[in-house]
Amino acid sequence: MNKILVLGAGLVSRPGVDYLLQQKGLSVTVASRTVSKAERLVKGTANGRAVAVDVEDGQALAALIKAHDIVISLLPWIHHVRVAGLCLEHAKHMVTTSYVSDGMRQLAPAVLEKGLTFLNEIGVDPGIDHMSAMKIIHHVEAEGGKVLHFHSYCGGLPAPEHNDNPFGYKFSWSPRGVVLASRNSARYLEDGKIVEIPGQDLFANPWVETIEGLGTFEVYPNRDSLPYRDQYGLKDALTVIRGTYRNPGWCETLKKIVELGLVDETPRDGLKGISYKEMIAGLVGAPVAGDLRKAAATKLGITADSAIMKRLDWLGLFNDETIPDSGNYLDVLSARLQEKLFFREGEKDMLILRHRFIVENRDQSRDLITSTLIDFGIPFGDSSMARTVSLPMAIATRLIAEGRIAMKGVLTPVHPDIYEPVLAELETLSIGMVEKRLHLK
Repeated sequence: MNKILVLGAGLVSRPGVDYLLQQKGLSVTVASRTVSKAERLVKGTANGRAVAVDVEDGQALAALIKAHDIVISLLPWIHHVRVAGLCLEHAKHMVTTSYVSDGMRQLAPAVLEKGLTFLNEIGVDPGIDHMSAMKIIHHVEAEGGKVLHFHSYCGGLPAPEHNDNPFGYKFSWSPRGVVLASRNSARYLEDGKIVEIPGQDLFANPWVETIEGLGTFEVYPNRDSLPYRDQYGLKDALTVIRGTYRNPGWCETLKKIVELGLVDETPRDGLKGISYKEMIAGLVGAPVAGDLRKAAATKLGITADSAIMKRLDWLGLFNDETIPDSGNYLDVLSARLQEKLFFREGEKDMLILRHRFIVENRDQSRDLITSTLIDFGIPFGDSSMARTVSLPMAIATRLIAEGRIAMKGVLTPVHPDIYEPVLAELETLSIGMVEKRLHLK
């Protein structure tokens, strides 16, 4: 029996753990600092057990890894290289849903030499996006065509019926991580030219896209798209852009939140015991007793009755409530967003992933190919984010255990031997891309 170790029992863990527990020939240990979370995931199963682990305790972590065959790390990404080093030392396979870090990449020669599989980026974004894109890219190449323009956008949002706040967003994972992404610079290739967007302008010029049956969404660029030209083998591509979906109004509002200084991790004295109103007054350099909304709007270059100011007001940034104990503005903002933008019991989230290709065929004609995934969470059950992140991970782990993924090294799922069986199994779980092809000329 293959012994699987799952490190982490957070928000996205349950669907993947459930899947693994249903497979014959697998035993599953879920390890978490808060053991009660792990116990809930394996409750009532014969082949599951829960243990407590502190990842800072290297000896205990090593003993756990040594006792298993495949290690899944759902820990924060900063811990992956430590886990990977122990997997390498004890000759264990490893699976993560996170991007390949420089530290992980440096382990590649040793991982290959030991004949191990370290599969990364096997979630949704990254993960399903890679696999579904490569399926089409390889098919186009097999037909003698080439991809000229490639756009790939993804976003997790509230389902339309539960999109009921002015931000058009609810958090299915760490607010801090989402907000920090608002400081990232971006880079992409468009019509043969490299476009660079500094972090302060990330939300300045979102483009708009309509999804049939769902409406209009904003898209802003997602970090550095240029490496995907090589990773996906798009040697002929003139355009390579990866982006993130949000509901209208998000980009303009986040831009102003950044301008206010609320996405700042610098340690600050004087944030204890003050109100949101006092905090904002300090940021805009205005008296608390004055017209603070007008002062803030003036600083931001917008009108006091604008939609952006109404969103900030709804968030409670101008009220007398005491802010939570925090050492910096970012933590104050993250806590407030978590408090206000949350999924209520029974509400559904929605995951949208769409690729758009313009391809040149063997006969020089051109086609537009779209590949779209629209997935919804299950009321009172698993969120779409949890399903689409953890099920690809779990499927790949099962395939490694069965020897059906036999590639070795530090990998991402861009190879047919990985993406074909994973995508096929996801289809059986009602997670599948819808592909359409339109002849252009």
